Amino acid sequence: MKNKEGAIIYVGKAKVLKNRVRSYFTGSHNAKTQKLVSEIVDFEFIITDSNMEALILECNLIKLHNPRYNVLLKDDKTFPYIKITNEKHPKLEITRRVMKDKGKYFGPYPNAYAAQQTKKLLDRLYPLRKCGKLPDKVCLYYHIGQCVAPCEFPVEQEQYEQMIQEITRFLNGGEDSVRQELQRKMEEAAEKLEFEKATEYRDQIVAIDTIMQKQKITLNDALDRDVFGYAVDKGWMSVQILYMRKGKLIERHGTAFPYYGEEYDDFISFVTQYYSDNPALPRQILLPIPKEGSSMTTEEITSSLHEWLKVKIVIPQRGQKSEIVAMAMQNAQNVLDEKFKLIERNQERSVIAAQNLGDALGIEHLHRIEAFDNSNIQGSNPVSAMVVFTDGKPDRKEYRKFKVKGIEGPDDYGTMREVIRRRYERVLKEGSQLPDLIIVDGGKGQISAAMEILQDELNLFIPVCGLVKDEKHRTAELMGGDPPGIVPLKRDSQEFYLLQRIQDEVHRFAITFHRQQRAKSMVESKLDSIPGVGEKRRNQLLKHFGSLKKIKEAKVEDFKPLSIGDKLASTILAALQEDTQEH
Repeated sequence: MKNKEGAIIYVGKAKVLKNRVRSYFTGSHNAKTQKLVSEIVDFEFIITDSNMEALILECNLIKLHNPRYNVLLKDDKTFPYIKITNEKHPKLEITRRVMKDKGKYFGPYPNAYAAQQTKKLLDRLYPLRKCGKLPDKVCLYYHIGQCVAPCEFPVEQEQYEQMIQEITRFLNGGEDSVRQELQRKMEEAAEKLEFEKATEYRDQIVAIDTIMQKQKITLNDALDRDVFGYAVDKGWMSVQILYMRKGKLIERHGTAFPYYGEEYDDFISFVTQYYSDNPALPRQILLPIPKEGSSMTTEEITSSLHEWLKVKIVIPQRGQKSEIVAMAMQNAQNVLDEKFKLIERNQERSVIAAQNLGDALGIEHLHRIEAFDNSNIQGSNPVSAMVVFTDGKPDRKEYRKFKVKGIEGPDDYGTMREVIRRRYERVLKEGSQLPDLIIVDGGKGQISAAMEILQDELNLFIPVCGLVKDEKHRTAELMGGDPPGIVPLKRDSQEFYLLQRIQDEVHRFAITFHRQQRAKSMVESKLDSIPGVGEKRRNQLLKHFGSLKKIKEAKVEDFKPLSIGDKLASTILAALQEDTQEH
């Protein structure tokens, strides 16, 4: 599906394309799907021979075009692996990249801390080298028994092979045999009265038990599995993955995102994207039963994914595996429930903060706040910005920017008068909503400048407050009332945090606008200084090429569509390139 610019905004698959497309234009849909449909102006389709080909094609197109309304795997987090390097003197390391270098990789470990702890344990158990480059003499690791010191002593390859076999057995789920061997060595050392060595073996056993005690759920077949579950609510989807290694549940990972199509189809789209870049596949993948309305049956999903991934796909109907999938589904639902509770809690907190601020200022219903900030550097490119907070939350659609026109030099009070006049003359003319409170960045002078325009010129009696900053440019005090005075607020109160958010937001918005104007004026001045380039031609150049950088990179013939001859084009390029060399 494409928008009016020809950009791909959604990629989908279906057995009967006509029915799938029709479904978007008939019946009722949520607001996000309605937004998608309102932007569609064109379709393009590709016919494939099988469900598997459709799955792979959908995955590839989504990754290539990043359509706005598709389920995108934006969580680009890569999990760590434990690696045994393929070198003459191998070593253990943690890596997040799997490469074809003949090294042995174990993982992925969803919990990076667990991976680090496992490596530390193996470093104590097996004295492989620790250094990246062999030193000239033995280091501390040799003296504490954690390195065989190949830098100074010859090491037989058989010794390395034995250690690598034991590490491999441990990481493949054979920790019980390693534990038993350590138990034997501990008892043997104790009998020989070598208590320090026995204590070291005991600590290693405790470390193994600590790492393995997190594994609460087991299946007797000791297979590596990824178990998927999902939940949907209010246009959002949560996907949870339970990682089972050697039949033991060791970790979970999840993500939440907005979705726009059929829920199960978008869930399968997530799964295909998840595994398209995953080099370490489990032996088995468990998926929930397809919901009614899915474009694929259970058999089609399992056969298609199996053919592509070469991994057994199971959609269990009953039994223990079905219960584990149900647990993943419940985890996914809990994540969504918590997400919406948090949103609701934040909304309540914002509303209460606005109410408390209103009480402190004697305003009965504080619903809409408009805040202003001015920005300039020694009077150049003066601008002002306004942000709006409704019930304590930013309302970005209502933000406004002002280019200051009638003020010369750095005159903060004059800037405030101009901007307040322009803003509220327009509000009165258009009959727009007036704020319940106006906040300016500054103290008594800025408050007085704003009230002078509001009351004396516009006959508006809206409360005006000022935010005073400390020497570190942070919100320090609220000033309000008539005459203006300090309004006592606790610094750890929600209303004070609200004021900090307002001041930070309006400052950010003003600074960003000022930087944009300054950069634009610098571009304009560079072009204006070139003989033969006036305001009209400058605007043509910027519109055609898009930026000063693109103009610099252009060739003489690229100027012909603008009816600019070779001589003037050469002059423009020479002037811009000379300016670059000077800087």
